[in-house]
Amino acid sequence: MTQSGERRFEVAKLSLFGNPNVGVYMHVTDEVAFVPSGLTKEERNLIEEVLGVEVVELTIAGSRLLGIMLAGNNNGIIVSRAVEPEELEVIKRAARDMNIVVLESRNNAVGNLIVANDRAALLYPYMEDSAVKEIEDALGVEARRGTVAGVPTVGSVLVVTNRGGLAHPDATDEEVEALSKLFGVPVSTGTVNFGVSFVRTGLVANSKGAIAGEDTTGPELARIQVALGGGVP
Repeated sequence: MTQSGERRFEVAKLSLFGNPNVGVYMHVTDEVAFVPSGLTKEERNLIEEVLGVEVVELTIAGSRLLGIMLAGNNNGIIVSRAVEPEELEVIKRAARDMNIVVLESRNNAVGNLIVANDRAALLYPYMEDSAVKEIEDALGVEARRGTVAGVPTVGSVLVVTNRGGLAHPDATDEEVEALSKLFGVPVSTGTVNFGVSFVRTGLVANSKGAIAGEDTTGPELARIQVALGGGVP
């Protein structure tokens, strides 16, 4: 806590299953973190404490790669059509009053194709019209198609919360300005895991904290703190 009593925005490093690409394994909101089974008690506790969330174990189609199979904001969760019925029930129980939509799209890896906060969503440029409408209704926001730094899989190159955003380092000044306007929060550029440009692969965040891959350097962590936490460490 800060002197004013507000919760301090925390940033921590973690590897899961010996892999620093934590963003491919987790999906987080301000209230819940979906994680694969097999994490240690220490790993679960770190996620819970840094992000201020309930930790829920899940697979999608039997896969640990939850960050690729889920997307959304605090209003709703978009789930890959590969999800099994019993897995969907786990999501519904954990997400409580949130809108849960299984996206009937030819594109399965929804976490790579959708990035959202509670103000807007940016989508893969070739997303079907029907899917765009489903996403808008579920998340309660305006959704736009687009790219970031020329990359169509926008969910892999941008992390955004209700406090800030971190984008691929090759995003232009004009793109950063447009993203800031779209999401209603300051967006800046950076990397994770010692220079990886696909920032979402090695980073998850909500309004309370962020977890980066174990290979993320001190300067990269400082950049994440400023971009997503609204201040210096």
